[in-house]
Amino acid sequence: MTVTPQGRTRRAAPRIAMCALVVAGTVALSGCGGDADPDAGTNGVGRLSAAKIQTKTRTAADAAGAVRLSGTVVAAGRTYTLDMQLKDDGGTGSVTAKGSAFKLVRIGKELYLKADAAFWKHAGGGGSATADKLGGKYVKVPQDDPVYKKFSGFTDKGVLLGGLLPLHGKLATDGHHEASGVRTVRITGDHGSGGTLDVSLEGKPYPLRLVRGGHAGTLSFSDWGKDFALKEPAGDDTVDYGQQLPSS
Repeated sequence: MTVTPQGRTRRAAPRIAMCALVVAGTVALSGCGGDADPDAGTNGVGRLSAAKIQTKTRTAADAAGAVRLSGTVVAAGRTYTLDMQLKDDGGTGSVTAKGSAFKLVRIGKELYLKADAAFWKHAGGGGSATADKLGGKYVKVPQDDPVYKKFSGFTDKGVLLGGLLPLHGKLATDGHHEASGVRTVRITGDHGSGGTLDVSLEGKPYPLRLVRGGHAGTLSFSDWGKDFALKEPAGDDTVDYGQQLPSS
């Protein structure tokens, strides 16, 4: 018997309809599945344990040539507000504590500190004459001076990151978040009481935001690997005090 074109069309119609349903179902399932994996298209650290994430982010931070950090650090009962650019051979930026702001520049072992006269007036043993001489100038700090030890750490990338980045207590992951528009995975120490750290899921696993445990400050990290110029202050803007500075 000869099958007419109309007959073939009638028998093909159910098959076409079934295929359309299958295709539609597949698209729907794949669409749902595409959003199910928050690590899709990331650097993959979100799939790791908290301990491995901490190790990788510290390795990335140590290897980076430069970084900018800003925020607050609480130490010895005093709150410091920082805005520092750091690299392996020095750093520059500003620090504010107890309402007094000062600038720091370190190139190699040479440290310069610039503050207003009020800062030096509140420094122990300085007096008005010292304040007038040092205020508003970059003061070259002797390396054996207590002021050098107290403030040089703010310009030391290794010291700052080594002291700030480790979380305390039992580590755990705390889901996916965002910091400055960048997708992150968050790790915590002791459910957050030991601090939280947001690690970038894009590019290298750099730390992007740190909330220190014990209400000890919050810091943001940016400009990873972005070099900057370190310049010695101009001679007419510099004072070589030549002896032990007033402590502050």
